[in-house]
Amino acid sequence: MKIAIIGTGNVGGALATKWSQTGHQIYLGVKDQNNFKGKHLLDNPNTTVSSMSSAISLAEVVLIATPAPAAIEVAQSLGDTSGRIIIDSMNIIMGKGPEGYANTTDAILANTQTTDVVKCFNTTGYNNMTNTVYADQVADAFVAGDSVNGKLVAQKLAKDAGFAECYDIGGNDKFTLMEQFAWFWINLAMFQGHGREIAFKLLKR
Repeated sequence: MKIAIIGTGNVGGALATKWSQTGHQIYLGVKDQNNFKGKHLLDNPNTTVSSMSSAISLAEVVLIATPAPAAIEVAQSLGDTSGRIIIDSMNIIMGKGPEGYANTTDAILANTQTTDVVKCFNTTGYNNMTNTVYADQVADAFVAGDSVNGKLVAQKLAKDAGFAECYDIGGNDKFTLMEQFAWFWINLAMFQGHGREIAFKLLKR
């Protein structure tokens, strides 16, 4: 797939690396091509850098991995997103998010042309995207959104990033639940002292 990544920090960088290694074409969309976080990502195979609008024009799929307060500004700066799938990996942290919205994904939907917007890659730390393996277990991912095609693409990309499964937890009405799930991980990792090397696994019998 041709994937534009907006936000080249920890999450965007981890996924850019994983996806480029599995053969996807990665377009890093940045404001300043001479000065941006994650320049080392250009050492990855199949990875180039361009302006945000150029990256969007070349891509089929867009990952947004910027800080949540910038969600509206970023969405409006993407240009024409018609026909693209957008994957939102952001979370409102400590009440800091797009003004007037309960979650970042609703803000993206309200400020772009596409309705193929899903939330994924937001419920765990970037370290679990860099390495999904825990002994003989592999971490799971989760996705929400009304877009059937968007969820199918996110599920494929989750597996390409090394997750065992990517479970569908529902439609657009579950965006806020996904952010609450992220807070559950953050609470365990940071506030309850378990550290970042923890991940979720859905067990069945």
